[in-house]
Amino acid sequence: MPLDYPIATRTLDNGLRVVVSQDHSVPTVTVNIWVDVGSGDERPGQSGLAHLFEHLMFQGSANVAEGEHFSLLMGHGGRVNATTWFDRTNYFATVPTGALDLTLWLEADRHGRLLEAVTQHNLDNQRDVVKEEKRQRYDNQPYGNAVTDLVECVFPDGHPYQHPTIGSMEDLDRASLETVHAFYHRHYRPAATVVTLVGDVTSEAGFAAVERHFGPLTSGPPPRPRPPSPGLTPITRPVRRDRVEDVPNDRLYLGFRLPVGHTKEFTASALALDALGGLTISRLHRRLVRGEELSTGLSASAMSLARGASLGFVGVDVAHGVSTEQVEDAVCEELTRFATQGPTPVELEAALADTERSWLEALAAQDERANLISHYTLLHEDPDYVNTYLDLVAEIGAEDVRRAAGTWLQPASRVTVAYLRDAALTEGAA
Repeated sequence: MPLDYPIATRTLDNGLRVVVSQDHSVPTVTVNIWVDVGSGDERPGQSGLAHLFEHLMFQGSANVAEGEHFSLLMGHGGRVNATTWFDRTNYFATVPTGALDLTLWLEADRHGRLLEAVTQHNLDNQRDVVKEEKRQRYDNQPYGNAVTDLVECVFPDGHPYQHPTIGSMEDLDRASLETVHAFYHRHYRPAATVVTLVGDVTSEAGFAAVERHFGPLTSGPPPRPRPPSPGLTPITRPVRRDRVEDVPNDRLYLGFRLPVGHTKEFTASALALDALGGLTISRLHRRLVRGEELSTGLSASAMSLARGASLGFVGVDVAHGVSTEQVEDAVCEELTRFATQGPTPVELEAALADTERSWLEALAAQDERANLISHYTLLHEDPDYVNTYLDLVAEIGAEDVRRAAGTWLQPASRVTVAYLRDAALTEGAA
């Protein structure tokens, strides 16, 4: 049965794109806003600015006091947060229907009138918050820099994805008030923004509410076009990075370039990773965990990205007393076998079923449905993708999956990031 979530779209005179998907099952509305700026848009020496702005956007604006955005919406029973990624920054709230106008007013004030609140004091304060987040979530967390290591090795020098969203301490320290203000003027504009409403609101009422609050915002001068990102081919020879650290056990990450997201080839590659290591019945689980007991656990994942390439990886926890070389050799043997033979009928059926389950599970949640609509509207101009994605998945057969694995998941195309236990620290702890 095809999906038929209602999708209504409109573009305001200032370029803001609005999507409304009405759902009157519960008296709440999710306001999900995607801004077309992520870490991939940061200039050299300015890493971390997109994520820093995620924090600054909650520190007040022209008509909103510091901390008031959270307190007002939470006082109405709302849930509020934001995230930053390579391709976008996302601000979202789920509120009772009666608080929709308040939510849109607060969002419009900070998306159009933020800089009065971006003072040196607020910048210094939030810079320190972000640096502490980096220490806690990356630098002092076991395996915390795994994604940083993978993107640095998988993507070539100068590629927009080659540094993590958190940025570097040095770049955060050098971010001046002038630089931060310029970043806002460059990226925060209606024409670079998608506002999605999902929930207890009709399309016409939703469009009118967004027009009321966001319509008066001006777009400013046209943004410079984003430099094109050429499609990347697979890596031609293995790359390795070893980290010797205080970690619970040895762990391997095998990373791969994948095709750009929103394509059949990316979806086939994601299904290949599922069949290889993303499911408990996958062949790497069967061999490494349950069969030869070389690993205590593993996972596989594909990250859909928009600029010329995506990222896939397999993560393997190495069992005590087993060499990482033995584990890596076994993974490479299975990659080679899969690229030659493709998935078995059971593996393909399981991967397809899991993909369908996870997609339907996401769409069943109002806030996640809004996020997916914003995603495919902003990055791919395809708000109806929430309804058509499973049709694309259903067209993919075993040969498509085998061909994708043979192109993108070959052992010779891997990046290996090895986290190795520091023997001296281990012995000291004993």
